[in-house]
Amino acid sequence: METDHDQHPDLASRPVAPAAHRALATLAARADALAAHLDPPLSAAGDVPRPEHPRPQLWRPTWLNLNGPWGFEIDRSDTGIERGLQDRPLEGTITVPFAPESADSGIEDTDVLEAVWYRRTVTIPADWSGLRPLLHFGAVDQDATVWADGVEVARHRGGFTPFTADLGGIVEPGGSVEIVVRARDPRDAPQARGKQATWFHNTHCHYTRTTGIWQTVWLEGVPEHAVRALRVLPNVAASSLGIDAALTANRPGTRVEVEASVPGGEVVATASVRADLDLSPHLELAIPAEHVRLWGAGAPELYALRVRLLDAEDAVLDEVHSYAGLRSVALDGRQLRINGEPVFQRLVLDQGYWPSSLMTAPSDAAIVDDVRIALEAGFNGARLHQKVFEERMLFWADVHGYLTWGEFGDWGVSGMGPIGHNQQPTASFVAQWLEAVRRDLNHPSIVGWCPLNETHQVLHDRITVLDDVTQAMYDATKLADPTRPVLDTSGYSHRVRGADVYDSHSYEQDPVRFAAEQSGLADGNPHTNRIDLPPNTMPHADGTFSIAYDGQPYFVSEYGGIWWNEEEARAAREAAAGGDTAVSWGYGQRVADEEDLYARFEALTRVLLEDPEMFGYCYTQLTDVFQEKNGVVDFARGRKLDLSRLRAVQERRAAYEGREG
Repeated sequence: METDHDQHPDLASRPVAPAAHRALATLAARADALAAHLDPPLSAAGDVPRPEHPRPQLWRPTWLNLNGPWGFEIDRSDTGIERGLQDRPLEGTITVPFAPESADSGIEDTDVLEAVWYRRTVTIPADWSGLRPLLHFGAVDQDATVWADGVEVARHRGGFTPFTADLGGIVEPGGSVEIVVRARDPRDAPQARGKQATWFHNTHCHYTRTTGIWQTVWLEGVPEHAVRALRVLPNVAASSLGIDAALTANRPGTRVEVEASVPGGEVVATASVRADLDLSPHLELAIPAEHVRLWGAGAPELYALRVRLLDAEDAVLDEVHSYAGLRSVALDGRQLRINGEPVFQRLVLDQGYWPSSLMTAPSDAAIVDDVRIALEAGFNGARLHQKVFEERMLFWADVHGYLTWGEFGDWGVSGMGPIGHNQQPTASFVAQWLEAVRRDLNHPSIVGWCPLNETHQVLHDRITVLDDVTQAMYDATKLADPTRPVLDTSGYSHRVRGADVYDSHSYEQDPVRFAAEQSGLADGNPHTNRIDLPPNTMPHADGTFSIAYDGQPYFVSEYGGIWWNEEEARAAREAAAGGDTAVSWGYGQRVADEEDLYARFEALTRVLLEDPEMFGYCYTQLTDVFQEKNGVVDFARGRKLDLSRLRAVQERRAAYEGREG
């Protein structure tokens, strides 16, 4: 299949220890081979940015990539309807899928954009006779409205999740339709923003905003009677894949047939089920013992899937392609086991930003590069932090055996009320989060879900909106996916009793104090986040954020964040000042030099590696991002550290890994 796999970084060009280099090169070759068989073919759209299929786990050959030039206009006061922007040509041109704040879009306007407009004429392929044209948007920030030839065909709230407009009945194969999109992104409204700054300037760990379209727009031709979605839940104990095929209709005599094969190789299992009785027919696809291969960290074992909807005469009504992995996650006391083993999770915090394209990866190869940088530094996975990453990230995690935690960009609702009621998440959070879980459910690389992050709000004796939304997001996740653990929030305000996992964040930079802080886990008294409240600040509040720890699996899901940029450190020393945090920022005191960084990284990390009760950690962070200078590489992914030295620290056997599974 035609892809840009040959653009992926050559590990041989990097200074890595020979044994580690061989292991990384072998894994990279395995990933590229899997991708060559599992990655959907490119569409016939020609030379467009980000040409790859954005949904590799549910694809048909009838698709068209709509990235590239679109008409564009900024609507600073959100008065576009009154001024006729819906009905007239727009003043400028933008390169989709890049946000107008980014350089790659051709606009690069980083002011606050209250609303933006897009326009493009789309021609439906003439050979799509009998197919319904569906217009898909990967993500549009924040509130989107879509018109086709003046008819409203979609509304969607949420800047991180996909939505679809059905163009059936509006345009026929071979015909053209004018698509108009308005995206509203109000500055002061409570909404899920992730790391996007609401101030004009970036500061601390808040970055340049993203408005409008920032993921691939594409057209798909789908039969009237079709597979709407797949839900694939692995069952390692039974060596099977449980598959639900949601259908558009249930017609007499129809059935669903599923076939699993070795990617690029032989068929290893088939199963079928009637499709006329259940709206979402279910089947168990049993994998024969000789073909059972478990997906795990560094072991990207996958099965290619072909799903067909057949009529009573076995004629094909619809056919979709996917893939899946056999992988289990289990909990036992403080153990979180993967495939029955106590795998220590050496995670890195991945913010998913790039200098010229912001939240959109500039290319598919850029995503691969980030995965391989993390592996080179000794990490075996990542927290995909404060955004819902494009699905291509999860594809590449799957084919590398790279562990991930699926998260949501919930920041954007703090400071909306008095202390104790300062977090004001909305009902839309639950809806958007369910869209994210539904999109990503089938990816074996996701080993846990975490819908919220650092919801700073002190605990008191009143039930708040934060309590309601935290519980709702947790419960909704458990209903949508019973196979993975859920962390109610990463750090700070744990509010769900009996949640699967518990954690804390600590940016203590002194290794001795850090060790003392983390010493209570074995006694059931782990470190938790809290603040010191002055007396009588609020009734029944003492600065505690969370309900009590209850013996769950525990990890420090943010630590480190070591502030280092050699050139800036030198300038700061010469100026005998700390500098402007809008220019350079990190956690705690900046290290004196690079050797000091290695020593601090090793000392902090060994505290966690040597705790037999702790199942993992997450180091902050993979890359520098704008002014935040605590990455293991710089913002352009240039080398600022010797990654082999970080890898050597992390390759030590964790005490947790020696426990009986």
